[in-house]
Amino acid sequence: MARIESKVRDLVGSDTDMRAAVETVLERADDGEVEWADVRDELTSGQWGRLIEKGILVDGDEGFRLADVAATRAGLEDDSSSGSSSSSSSSSSADTGDSSWSKYDKGAAVVTVGLFLGYSVAEVRNVIGGVMDVALGPLAELLPFYAVVMVLALATGLYSTLLQANLMDMDKMAVYQERMKDIQKRQKDARERGDDAELEKIQEEQMEAMGDQMGMFKEQFRPMVWIMFLTIPVFLWMYWAIGVGGANAQPHVTLEPLVLPMVGEVAWKDGVVGPMQAWIVWYFLCSMGFTQIIRKGLNIDMTPSTA
Repeated sequence: MARIESKVRDLVGSDTDMRAAVETVLERADDGEVEWADVRDELTSGQWGRLIEKGILVDGDEGFRLADVAATRAGLEDDSSSGSSSSSSSSSSADTGDSSWSKYDKGAAVVTVGLFLGYSVAEVRNVIGGVMDVALGPLAELLPFYAVVMVLALATGLYSTLLQANLMDMDKMAVYQERMKDIQKRQKDARERGDDAELEKIQEEQMEAMGDQMGMFKEQFRPMVWIMFLTIPVFLWMYWAIGVGGANAQPHVTLEPLVLPMVGEVAWKDGVVGPMQAWIVWYFLCSMGFTQIIRKGLNIDMTPSTA
């Protein structure tokens, strides 16, 4: 893979210590497979984490494996003739290769920002509500509105769980968390020993790790963009259907009083929890309940495992 070769060349070019780290991984990889226990005496957790984040190491059968052994070796070779081309390709790799966001993700993010206007601009809300009513209006005619909200909460909980499970790289997040724990442990040990030189080295590694935190934030926010992209129109339809958003706003569906646990019978637009209206409270109660059932039923764990 040309991209792997470019990433290796860029990595060892920006940090001379990484050359020895990559060489160690190559030496100790068994059929391309390598585990942290095999190299921990030669590599820091920061170096190990950078190899995974760059995609040089990927998931293997038992641990991690080199994405492309030949390309990794080629990336270590000094080739002055490819210096300018590798710098340009590495700069583009820094823009696109290290980010898991595709053009569709970025497009969804832009549209989502536009959809937020519906919460404050009645014209946008009415347009989106009218379009969504083509699909959701028949459901509202068939079921009482409290059941319609339950169906919507079930649907949003299902696709939210599936999007998070498929778009979030839990392995990468687990590596980052393990790296931070290792840094904190070594920092504590160095303080207890009074080893100022080691502390300074660890602080540099910590600053580098904090820079990587932006990448983890992007990994976490990626599924949220798609969740909001799909959920905001649903919310705007409920706004439109219930008649929220102004003194003159009228409901577009038949609304019977809602009975909430520990509250009793309330109107849909009554404030229940502070300024939160009854319909929002009912939606979140249904959504949280269905989401937990879906995660248990599909055996989906959204907590990064460092085991």
